[in-house]
Amino acid sequence: MLGTLRNSQFCLLLGFLLFFLTLPAQEKQQTPVDLISYIKTLEDRFNIKFSYLNEDLDDFKLSVPENRVSLEDILNYIESKFQIRAEKLDERYYTLTKSSHVSLCGTVLDNFAENTIPGASLEVLGTKIAQTTDTNGSFSMNNIPRDASLKIRYLGYLTKYIPIEDLIRQESCAKILMAPHYEQLDEVIVYKYLTTGILKEQDGSITLNTAEFGILPGLIEPDVLQTVQALPGIKSIDETVSDINVRGGTNDQNLVLWNGIKMYQFGHFFGLISAFNPYLTDKVSVIKNGTPAAFGDGVSSVIQMETNNHITDGFEGGAGFNFISGDIFGQFPLNDKIGLQFSARRSTTDFLNTPTYSKFFDRAFQDSKVIDENNVTVDDNISRNENFFFYDFTGKLLYDINDYHKVRFSAIHINNNLEYVETDETNDETTQSILEQTNISVGGQLLSQWSDRFSTHLNLYYSRYNLDAQSIYANQIQQLEQKNIVDERAIKLNTEYQFSDQLEWTNGFQYIETGVINRAFVTQPSFDTNIKGVIRIHSPYSEIGYRSYENKFIGKFGARINLIENLYTFNKLLVEPRINLNFKLANYLRAQVLGEFKSQTTNQIIDLEQNFLGIEKRRWTLSNDDTLPVTQSMQGSVGINYEKNNFYLGLEGFYKNVDGISTRTQGFQNQNQFSGEIGSYDVKGIEFLINKRGDHYSTWLSYTYNKNDYTFDSIVPHSFPNNLDIRHTVSFAGTYTYQNLKLSLGVNYRTGKPYTEPLDGDEALDNSFFPARINYRSPNSSRLPEYFRADASAIYSFDLSRRIRANAGVSLLNMTNRKNSLNRYYRVNDENQIEAVESVSLGITPNVSFRVNF
Repeated sequence: MLGTLRNSQFCLLLGFLLFFLTLPAQEKQQTPVDLISYIKTLEDRFNIKFSYLNEDLDDFKLSVPENRVSLEDILNYIESKFQIRAEKLDERYYTLTKSSHVSLCGTVLDNFAENTIPGASLEVLGTKIAQTTDTNGSFSMNNIPRDASLKIRYLGYLTKYIPIEDLIRQESCAKILMAPHYEQLDEVIVYKYLTTGILKEQDGSITLNTAEFGILPGLIEPDVLQTVQALPGIKSIDETVSDINVRGGTNDQNLVLWNGIKMYQFGHFFGLISAFNPYLTDKVSVIKNGTPAAFGDGVSSVIQMETNNHITDGFEGGAGFNFISGDIFGQFPLNDKIGLQFSARRSTTDFLNTPTYSKFFDRAFQDSKVIDENNVTVDDNISRNENFFFYDFTGKLLYDINDYHKVRFSAIHINNNLEYVETDETNDETTQSILEQTNISVGGQLLSQWSDRFSTHLNLYYSRYNLDAQSIYANQIQQLEQKNIVDERAIKLNTEYQFSDQLEWTNGFQYIETGVINRAFVTQPSFDTNIKGVIRIHSPYSEIGYRSYENKFIGKFGARINLIENLYTFNKLLVEPRINLNFKLANYLRAQVLGEFKSQTTNQIIDLEQNFLGIEKRRWTLSNDDTLPVTQSMQGSVGINYEKNNFYLGLEGFYKNVDGISTRTQGFQNQNQFSGEIGSYDVKGIEFLINKRGDHYSTWLSYTYNKNDYTFDSIVPHSFPNNLDIRHTVSFAGTYTYQNLKLSLGVNYRTGKPYTEPLDGDEALDNSFFPARINYRSPNSSRLPEYFRADASAIYSFDLSRRIRANAGVSLLNMTNRKNSLNRYYRVNDENQIEAVESVSLGITPNVSFRVNF
């Protein structure tokens, strides 16, 4: 027993002795010192001199192990640690030079340094060197530029950029910590319907995510303003995107915003094509009622478009063409803080005559289908010659100052040009028209997150719309010139404070200054007018948002104050309350109550309605509180929404009153066309939508009922149907997706719009005036025939290469080639006879597109 104990003590003693004997071989570290300071100690210690650049050795720190005692060992250690090459010139002089290419090793971990991250992507920027971390989260690289940066990415973590130089300065293989990416998502109740990428939000607004957009009947590209017309309550009576009617309102009652900038021009080809590139548009929001207090203007709706607001990791873009135009777009980072977006589109209409262009042209310039007193179409021997083209450009610069402050600059330019000559070969008379329509807008936004609870959004913009039109009639006997200019600038500040997960408070202030010029000049009879106006609006607003536990109740209560200053005529103060309530009735069933008061000071007057250049006859003008008061609206609605197992049912009833309208802004084409009477209109309606979706299909049926009536105290009768009184609208459509093929088919039906006919027989024409006047029946006492149109589209997607995706599409509008009457009005010709001018819909219209995305 005693011998065993002595043997154990001997072994322990021997172990300690071996440890101390081998201790000199261990690399016992010293306290880290600056490399340059350490180099100077070596010069004194070994009586040598080093030649080097200070900037090459700045900021390097090292601790040389004590067992490194010879000069050669020390220099080898410095070279291995910092990849600085040491070269001996002679017995006394040495040089130290940073290697231009280095080797690197490291390990990628989460920000707690607890878990390695295997499969993380590593890329040396500016080179083709890239790899992923191994199963232990480790990596090693050779022959990489010392002045480059390393980009590390992994799903669920913030992308990290590190200069190679910073990694070399670490004492051993670098440990790179990645921060998880937390994105706070708005907790919303949404209903997906129609096609992919269309959502109905908790506040009643509709969101279109264009990147996820599927297919709709007649569309082979996600035209923003055509797509919104698939929604209940939104239609264009004349089949254009520049004349969208929301719940019985006129187009000028829609507030259209692009990246926070108000737009005064929306379309190309005189309204048949949207002017906004859909491939850079990230999100579109459509609000028909219950508008947030942050939005003024637009008594009928708000259509807000936002392009992608994040800097992409690499280049993304695409290009394509169809039978009308070609376009290109792209977005890419300039560095880790700056990104750029651009798009450009140009029509082919001035050098390529396609079937689609021919149909669109006939639709735009059809204001010459004349019907005589016997309801027989008059076929005049008329020849036409046109030169028409359009283009648009957009650009956006994204600058992330840091994670909490971001700057965005946006610009858009829209242009339409037309030269049109019409010759009546029977009478040998020529009429020439020239029109140029442009919109140039620029804006900047500063988005700041000051704390977890407080954020601000500063928005500034300048928008200018210009229309120049010139018409020369009857072999230059008469000449007409028109000019319409809108010049607007604004500054808007919005703040949001989150008291808790349930309660938030929004406040803001907006200043908007709008100037409008309207000029008209006629040579015979001599007439010259030039009307200018400026309105300034100061608008503070506030809104409280609350959501209960498990979202059983969600509500917003707000108000907006508008102080309106017309520099020449009036001042007005308006208070506009807003309410938006959403609450749970039962499982899968929710109800919604919306209400708002709104106002607007810009309107479009419709002038010279019988001018043949009726393709763009609307002119923007300002309220003056006399002949054109501030337009004010109030609206309320109640609805229910049910969704379960991809089945959606929505029903909403609403009432809207709009006061302060003029017969000049409503497009009257009867005895009240030029009277300028002031009145109002009331709309009562129901919107219904039922939608069933599956893995590969979606089908829906929508129905809208509107009763829309004017009230004008000075017109007899005082109340009569609105020009946009479409009582019944029905849409039925479906989409089907099979692998890479998307198909869609739909039909649209609606009752005819009202119009005013002349009296019967000899009473129809009053020859006591010169020129003779038409005696009309009661306003809007007649209706056009019903409207019916069937559309179809197909898109096939395929890969051209590993990085290039392509799709080809074909669409057919009005498949049955039905001649739908869109409008009818009457005029007196040179022979003192009444003739009817009728506008009809697009005939059967094909279109083809091809696109690539990379």
